[in-house]
Amino acid sequence: MMITRRGLALGGTGLVAASSFGLASPALAQTDPIRIGWLAAMTGPSSAPAIGFNRGVLFAAEAINASGGVKGRKVEIITRDTQGDPTKAVNATQEMISQLKVHAIWGPTNSGESLATTAIMARGKMPNIHPCVVDSLIDTKKYPNAFRIAPSNTQWDDAVRGYTLNIAKVKKVAVVGDTTGYGVTAANASAANIQKAGAEVVYKANIDATQPDMTPDMLRARNAGAEAIVIWSVSTGMIARLLNTRAKMGWDVPFIGHPALSSGEIASLLDKPDNWKKVYCIGYRSCSYGADGKLPDRTESLVQKMSGKVALNDTLMWWVACGVDAVEMIAEAVAATGSTSNEAIIGYWNTLKARPGYYGNFSFTPDEHNGYPVGDVIMSDASSGRNGTFALAPGYG
Repeated sequence: MMITRRGLALGGTGLVAASSFGLASPALAQTDPIRIGWLAAMTGPSSAPAIGFNRGVLFAAEAINASGGVKGRKVEIITRDTQGDPTKAVNATQEMISQLKVHAIWGPTNSGESLATTAIMARGKMPNIHPCVVDSLIDTKKYPNAFRIAPSNTQWDDAVRGYTLNIAKVKKVAVVGDTTGYGVTAANASAANIQKAGAEVVYKANIDATQPDMTPDMLRARNAGAEAIVIWSVSTGMIARLLNTRAKMGWDVPFIGHPALSSGEIASLLDKPDNWKKVYCIGYRSCSYGADGKLPDRTESLVQKMSGKVALNDTLMWWVACGVDAVEMIAEAVAATGSTSNEAIIGYWNTLKARPGYYGNFSFTPDEHNGYPVGDVIMSDASSGRNGTFALAPGYG
């Protein structure tokens, strides 16, 4: 990946514009950087999302700084690799709050880590944006500082279940998650909701993402009569091994579920490209192209600005776009309020209404910190990737 200092003009409410806001709020007297803590699982079996998010984070910070910063203040990204380990995430969070004195934290990028750090950030009144989907992570009474700019797991689960039961017409389902906090929580909720909807969960398992041989679990699912496998894991290695095993078994069963099913990393891990067929994952209108091959205008503008600077072919566009939006929203709050105080940043986010981002239009109030629009969650054909964007799944309208 190359990121250059070329005065890139971000679209939407990009901080090239925000850095020169003519607002009535007090002028920023400080010249010290705006410090953004970035809790990123850059290595380990759950690293694929963080690698994508990181490209957006670096791109946005570079663009803001190249345009003069936020009223003269540079954005500084302080990254800690949590390796997907909740203990490391807790240690990094405490360091950022007590020692590094960051002004806001972006992340963690998986719910297992976020479950361990959210209360810590709340006690420190640390402004926090994250893309983690477990529903309990957003609670404006317990965590008035925490804002979600991705769908909740309920939104994801509704999309997956609706496609599986209503479009694919599946009645017998295998539900598979990994052994992370997220994988266990998501698989349990998914299985319960599928059963409530009248379908049968014939097999359910949580698999260690490092397990080398997926044959025993796949055989159990087939022998149980599964007509589709619903997957809840961010581990691209685990997903690829499951898909390769499906092919070796000659089992023509669809995989439906988590956005990581479409990660570009999977392509290099498959025994053959055809192993990616009949795989359908959660997607987003902002990152989907139509029958004419065109993306929404705002997304297309970001792809063009990143051309030659940010690699998109081996990741997901929504991860990259979400990273851009997170950095912009932090810097925008500082520009709009003239302050890096916790209260100012949190207070500003609480006023956002359909704020145009690249990943989505975010809305928050003091009583609602789930900011992603329900109607923008769709299903994608996982193997149709083009620069991290996708065609709609078959039968999806």
